[in-house]
Amino acid sequence: MKILVIGGGGREHALVWKINQSPLVSKIYCLPGNAGIAQLAECISGEVTDIDYIANWAQEHKIDLTVIGPEIPLTLGLADELQRRGLAVFGPDKAAAQIEGSKIFCKKLLAKYNIPTADYRIFSKADDALSYIDGAKFPLVVKADGLAAGKGVIVCRDIGQAKAAVELIMRNKAFGSAGDQIIIEDCLIGEEASFLAFTDGKTVLPMISAQDHKAVYDNDQGPNTGGMGAYAQAVLVDKALKEKIINQVMVPAIEGLAKEGCPYKGVLYAGIMIVDGVPYVLEFNARFGDPETQAILPLLNSDIIPIMQAAADNRLDEVSLNWKQGSAGCVVMASGGYPGKYEKNQIIQGVAELSGQEDILLFHAGTVYKNGNWLTHGGRVLGVVGCDKNISSAIKKTYSGVERIKFDKMHYRTDIGKKSQS
Repeated sequence: MKILVIGGGGREHALVWKINQSPLVSKIYCLPGNAGIAQLAECISGEVTDIDYIANWAQEHKIDLTVIGPEIPLTLGLADELQRRGLAVFGPDKAAAQIEGSKIFCKKLLAKYNIPTADYRIFSKADDALSYIDGAKFPLVVKADGLAAGKGVIVCRDIGQAKAAVELIMRNKAFGSAGDQIIIEDCLIGEEASFLAFTDGKTVLPMISAQDHKAVYDNDQGPNTGGMGAYAQAVLVDKALKEKIINQVMVPAIEGLAKEGCPYKGVLYAGIMIVDGVPYVLEFNARFGDPETQAILPLLNSDIIPIMQAAADNRLDEVSLNWKQGSAGCVVMASGGYPGKYEKNQIIQGVAELSGQEDILLFHAGTVYKNGNWLTHGGRVLGVVGCDKNISSAIKKTYSGVERIKFDKMHYRTDIGKKSQS
């Protein structure tokens, strides 16, 4: 089989790494890929937003399955165009991807199908939102409706922060048209978990749970990022809670999307807040999480290709997942200034030291390779993943790998997985 993976981050490197293990696969392409992915796949130049170009390329090269990593090409309808041409694709179509592309669409779906979520209000005018804040209870959360690379959610502790968030999103257009409408919702206080499942629109096949660390600094301080690290599996998601999430969140969401005329195929990711044993949905994502994927896939024993094929072909009930015993942790190494402005082309030291190890993996996110040097090329640069028999030892192994990586102004969180020890 010839596989095309769309995307160029750490998530896509983890996907390519896992796909490369399948005996069914003869060739992997990745568009645009990155320097780490290039060690396993042929990287193709192009933009993930150029739907016609990607579809033409896949058709010309007789790609057997296209795996879409990022949310933007999903919301632009890449899966639709590939399917229109008779090409197999793993990922939801444009209508189903609205569950991530529009937080308002998501909230309305949750409300209609009685899926637990925080109370909320929708605003299309900044003045109305500011007036509402004057009488609101705190803390609260201000969210841009559209895609904002994981940074359009702002937790506000007081009236000043809330009004500043509205100004930032709606008037200053920090996230462009994604902020034309906003949601203001109650701030749920509890513990967060990431829950991912394969689905073909009917069957829900859950993965092991994970915990993401979105804030840029230790102890969940500072602005949100795309994710600074993760570990799997999440200690707080025991068997009983897993069943609650499946039956109260994942299955109703998949059934609801089908009833709305947009059946969902691919990976559905639920960001969950556990409050007094009840799983509340913070958000849905229409794809694999990043960096959760880097912690989850190393623990998957099963060949991922038959799973993806079954999801695409509406026969997911024919497959099952087999997991390794143990745990994995992922720590993201970021450029100085991230999630704000950052410099590129800093020389990275230590990459070769981590190559070829079984229990410490290195997934590239924002890197290039020039003149014999690995260089930084993004905000999130590398993900170091350690695997071991339990979370404590896996995290220890992860940080032993982190210590070998160095580049100017590098920063990372030192408390990934700490919640699992409390």
